[in-house]
Amino acid sequence: MVDTKSKDNVNTSTGSTEVTNLCDTATQNCIRIVDELAKAQPQYAQSVSNLQHDYVAAAKNTIQNMVSVQKMSASNVNYPIVTPQYADEFVKRSNEITENIVRALRINNQLTVNAIDAAAENFRTFNRTIDSVTEFNTSAAKAWNSFVTAQQQQFLHTQ
Repeated sequence: MVDTKSKDNVNTSTGSTEVTNLCDTATQNCIRIVDELAKAQPQYAQSVSNLQHDYVAAAKNTIQNMVSVQKMSASNVNYPIVTPQYADEFVKRSNEITENIVRALRINNQLTVNAIDAAAENFRTFNRTIDSVTEFNTSAAKAWNSFVTAQQQQFLHTQ
């Protein structure tokens, strides 16, 4: 959960209460919306995981059933569909292609994980940058307010 209180209490002049209330309400409402979105995230992740699991199970079942039907059909034919030399070559090439695909999938999976990790790090960097910019802007606003207040007091004392 995000702390919704400001880091610095900045005293301002007329209308500061209304501005503070407006800003606090806007902050609280935005944080509340983000928190509500975050509540659903675990359900989304679980639903996606379940969908992936069901997809893999359906794909495996489809492959097994299709091959089973083809194997049964081939065994019922009275003449050879594939000669032994072609069968051996097919098995060899099929295994090579499968190994290449598996290696490519492993590399792709690692690249995807690395990209997601990099995106997460970018969000952490972005968050630190926002904190730094906010700190700088707060310091600049305080300095400006001090300068304006000093000028106003000089003006009031000279009259």
